[in-house]
Amino acid sequence: MTARAPRQRVPVAVLGATGAVGQAFIRLLASHPWFDLVEVAASERSAGRTYGEAAHWIGAEDIPERVRAMRVLPCDPAAVTAPLVFSALDAAVALDVESAFARAGRLVLSNASSYRMESDVPLVTPDVNAEHLRMLDNQRRVRGWKGGIVTNANCSSIVAVSALAPLHRAFGVSRVFIATMQAVSGAGYPGVPSLDILGNVIPFIRNEEEKIESEILKMLGRLDGNRVSPADIRISAHANRVPVLNGHTVCMSLDFARVVTPEQAIDVLREWGGDPACRGLPTAPVRALVVTDAADRPQPRRDVDRGNGMTVTVGRVRRDPLFSIKLVVLGHNIVLGAAGASVLNAELLVANGQAGAA
Repeated sequence: MTARAPRQRVPVAVLGATGAVGQAFIRLLASHPWFDLVEVAASERSAGRTYGEAAHWIGAEDIPERVRAMRVLPCDPAAVTAPLVFSALDAAVALDVESAFARAGRLVLSNASSYRMESDVPLVTPDVNAEHLRMLDNQRRVRGWKGGIVTNANCSSIVAVSALAPLHRAFGVSRVFIATMQAVSGAGYPGVPSLDILGNVIPFIRNEEEKIESEILKMLGRLDGNRVSPADIRISAHANRVPVLNGHTVCMSLDFARVVTPEQAIDVLREWGGDPACRGLPTAPVRALVVTDAADRPQPRRDVDRGNGMTVTVGRVRRDPLFSIKLVVLGHNIVLGAAGASVLNAELLVANGQAGAA
């Protein structure tokens, strides 16, 4: 089934446009068939300058020419007029700014953590729990907002849940042990100092383990009326920063409600096509999840750009002597794990007539 495109392109803006995730939004939106990037906004330090002057561009390709000449606006709904807004703001700033935009009637697609665990705010990885977007109507009613806020999860949570979702639906996951190896791009720019990360592993990323342990439960939870009942899974997470540019690698050991063999798990993972609602959307990959049989894969250098960075790769599915099975999952932390998930959420809302011109 082909997703229903809007009759005309929807005007959109990016908040926090000069940072690493903001730049990822710009790459995805600059020539998007459904969205028209009309405004970029950032801190007071950048406001008033052209985007080309304000942004320390870190991509291999050049800044899109049309965007380079845009004047950077302040992150204020009085200045930014687009009805659909993508937020790459830091959490501390996002708390007040995103709610101001929602009150002003704008729909905010947020990569920030500020509202993720609010009971009336959808926390959505599109191929996993698109149905949670139905919470948006209740959010507007309860908060009195004309607009609203939809969030995507932490980058590691998105990678992990993409593999957990099909296994949980098939077998009922009961326990998960997670150890992440997270790319330096996840720390933004300038990120981790080179003398700290080169030839090193940093076994601490602030608040990361707590996010993984809570966000996955919400995404795998059941939508019960207007609220999500979290999944009944025990999760223990370790988060590590490693000297890799892009790509979060997640090693997981899993237990289930019944005995599950590696062969059964592989069959389920191979058959997983993601949520049918995502099929045909402009940012959606042909395959949301790919299983590799190679003994030494997935690897960030070789697998992170699958599906233009929107595909998760799973490998090394095998028996675990303490749990049932163990496996390795890899996803692009900046594309799928940040900007891409928000853009795909927006496409879903537009296709369903919940945002922009249907």
